[in-house]
Amino acid sequence: MNRKDFLKTGVAMGIGASLLASCKPGDDQLIEAPAIITDKKFKWKMVTTWPPNFPVIGEGCNRLAEWIYKMSAGRLEITVYGGGELVPPLQVFEAVSGGSVEIGHGASYYWAGIEQSFQFFTSIPFGMSAQQINAWMDYGGGRELWEDLYSPFNIIPFPAGNTGLQMGGWFNRKIESMDSWKGLKMRMPGLGGKVIEAAGATAVLSPGSELYTNLERGVIDATEWIGPYHDYVIGFHDIARYYYYPGWHETGSLLECIINKRDWEQLPEDLQEIVRTACYRANQDMLSEFEAKNNLYLKKIMDESDVEILPYPDDVMEGMKKIALDIYEDMAQRDELSKRAYESFKAFQNDINEWSLMGAKM
Repeated sequence: MNRKDFLKTGVAMGIGASLLASCKPGDDQLIEAPAIITDKKFKWKMVTTWPPNFPVIGEGCNRLAEWIYKMSAGRLEITVYGGGELVPPLQVFEAVSGGSVEIGHGASYYWAGIEQSFQFFTSIPFGMSAQQINAWMDYGGGRELWEDLYSPFNIIPFPAGNTGLQMGGWFNRKIESMDSWKGLKMRMPGLGGKVIEAAGATAVLSPGSELYTNLERGVIDATEWIGPYHDYVIGFHDIARYYYYPGWHETGSLLECIINKRDWEQLPEDLQEIVRTACYRANQDMLSEFEAKNNLYLKKIMDESDVEILPYPDDVMEGMKKIALDIYEDMAQRDELSKRAYESFKAFQNDINEWSLMGAKM
């Protein structure tokens, strides 16, 4: 008898013994048996918004697929495709929703053109930290709301990464007051871009591959990216004079794993739990790697360049926050789904801030 036959026989004997033990004279029906783990194998394709093997995030997607494969003993195999390898980076949501692929990885604010309320599930200017977002998701109603808003698109979302607090951006002129934004051309997407435009700047949309050249040639006056690790690798410290903090525009950016609902429901319960657990691991793993590497590479920027690392002035932070809050209130008045997302986000943030501020006083 080979190992496979042995395991099948053992499972059958175990189930039979369990049923016999549970039966008593006079019982009209058997107690329901536990679910059986089958040998059925699944092969999925994951498309991402990130370049192939992109440091931390793209590499994290590769690790996520590897963990799922190992935990499932090869029953769920996921092939990862970087942005553009199978579908364009910003069409990941549509590909998963339509069922042409089973799973995707990205950030919800990339789908703002589909539904603007989705932006609240990545990061919004002056929003919550990574730790607070996780708390909102798991114990503050955020996950249920997120799933509800994605449901019409046949997608189930899972937290699967976080960049943590980002830096405020690279500039070739100082930001000394709110007037400093006027006429400034800065690469900044999403709601952050709307905030700087309301302050008098021009928000420029350009892919990461063009940022260095655009800043060096003066096509833009400033740019934000992710944090010191990626910024150092790109080389912004060689062409920009000022590096501002904090990243008010992205205070803790949640990354997501999205799965086609039909494909999810075809998985046995144990494989669903494996995927869910792997996403939780990816959520913490990416954040931890960002924190460790950003710490190291901020020191390298300080030691190896003449860049001035400066905090935004208090009046600038206050002015930008007021603009951001006005934008959210306007969104909530004009769009019911945005109202639901913002009110849930705002209520949890307001409640948790008092507790978070106590820790900040240490």
